[in-house]
Amino acid sequence: MPINSNPTMRQRRLARRLRDLRTAAGLTHADASKVLGSAESKVGRIENAQSGIRLPDLRALMDAYGVTDPDERNDIELLSREAKQKGWWSRYANVVDAGYAAYVAVEWDASEIYNVETNLIPGLLQTPEYTKALIELQVPDATPEQVEARISVRSERRTILTRKNPLQLWVIISEGALRHRVGSSAVIKAQLEALVEASRQPNIQLQVLPDEDPMNACLFGPFVIMSFPASAETDIIYADSPTSTTYFEEPPEVETYTTLFRRLNMAAANVTKSRALIQGAIKKWDS
Repeated sequence: MPINSNPTMRQRRLARRLRDLRTAAGLTHADASKVLGSAESKVGRIENAQSGIRLPDLRALMDAYGVTDPDERNDIELLSREAKQKGWWSRYANVVDAGYAAYVAVEWDASEIYNVETNLIPGLLQTPEYTKALIELQVPDATPEQVEARISVRSERRTILTRKNPLQLWVIISEGALRHRVGSSAVIKAQLEALVEASRQPNIQLQVLPDEDPMNACLFGPFVIMSFPASAETDIIYADSPTSTTYFEEPPEVETYTTLFRRLNMAAANVTKSRALIQGAIKKWDS
């Protein structure tokens, strides 16, 4: 099987899952290679997401690793199949970069997302008008066709909140984000009104971190924690900047961000008070 020099996040999730299962079973690369009748290097490539794995090999490894629960085996096989498949976002390959497409794929697989935003309204809760104004600010040389395509991607992403098994979304927004101008006053007002309505949805919990709270000093930038349906699968942290995308997958890194989210969750206004803060910001955009 050819070496993959640019694995997707789905492939990396599968690779990490297999590595964790092997480690939990107390087996070495040499032990796993005997199961597959291959060189140890093949196991290393699989666990580094440098190559895929055929279904018979995957099932043989699960047998060796003591994975007997049918649901867990189905989850792992599904992840293996999906790692090779293209999702709806592939239709936009000409207008979104590979990093963004990879993020959308992982987001689509998530069952829970914990999102902290310091300056903007979270992407999953943006109105099309706010998204359009934001793209025009961030990518000033984008063509009208590219802008519309990016808006379409954002709109399709939002269906994750209304699908059959909707995403559970926890959001913490800095109060300052409610005052930042993105587009006209009418665009901002409509966006904040949509935010209030979103906060009433049963699968969305939205909190605002007030300006005066000391925890603002702990915000070094926005981040997202993504959890997946399989309880054995490790969470993934996503952090973004204008020039790079970073994923944190190792347990100590994940725990650092998870602990920070818990602290922010305790510091932020509760859902009712947060809604009042947003409604207060709407009145200011009226003036």
